[in-house]
Amino acid sequence: MANWLDTSVFYEIYPQSFNDTNADGIGDIPGIITKLDYIKRLGCNALW
Repeated sequence: MANWLDTSVFYEIYPQSFNDTNADGIGDIPGIITKLDYIKRLGCNALW
């Protein structure tokens, strides 16, 4: 059985510049949450 890390596909997020949902120019947690389905469709199963 493979270790979960051996089969993981990571997507790295820099929250400050990732997705801004309140138009203050800084990425935020709600911005990350709105993109989780997209990241999953890319085949990623882990975030960094």
